[in-house]
Amino acid sequence: MPVTVLLVDDEPLVRAGLRAVLEAQPDIEVVGEAADGAAVIPLVRQLRPDVVAMDVRMPLLDGIEATRAVVRTVQDPPKILVVTTFENDEYVYEALRAGADGFLLKRARPAEIVNAVRLVAQGDSLLFPAAVRELAAAYGRRPGNAVARAALDRAALTEREDDVLRLMARGLSNAEIAKELIVGAETVKSHVSSVLGKLGARDRTQAVIAAYESGFVAPG
Repeated sequence: MPVTVLLVDDEPLVRAGLRAVLEAQPDIEVVGEAADGAAVIPLVRQLRPDVVAMDVRMPLLDGIEATRAVVRTVQDPPKILVVTTFENDEYVYEALRAGADGFLLKRARPAEIVNAVRLVAQGDSLLFPAAVRELAAAYGRRPGNAVARAALDRAALTEREDDVLRLMARGLSNAEIAKELIVGAETVKSHVSSVLGKLGARDRTQAVIAAYESGFVAPG
């Protein structure tokens, strides 16, 4: 089955460019478009896309609030890929904190766009881990960190789960974590699921954000 994508951007040329790039792939299908975040919820419920490519800044409802609405109100929500002009942008970090699974630069090459959609859809690796670390370094240190640390302490991760979370934060895939820890892929998958459940994170991106904000992993 192809990966289905909903495009959300207030610039028609951006949507047209993304559609052309993605629909050139046999395993990706663009199922709809929207010009503002306000239209996302009904379209997601109607079309059930696997991935939403979401602009950050839109006139009525921006990508941060639209992402937050999707994650909170849609049962089994799609993966959300934030599309942005600037990668080192607090808006991008806030979108990730709101529940986005990764971000994509508008100037990205076609191959990078396709890879980002596929990677986010698969969900077993962190997209652009170095950039996420830079965002965490710039915007993750805030007064709420004590709350994040307390939440991590309550999660009571095991020593092996600590190891897995650190490797997730480095951007390693499940297969790479298995190789690093010299364990089976299914064992890693089980550990990752346990980490997400204990942290109350919907996916590995939110788990990694929590790891940085709590100080469990230091950016850099």
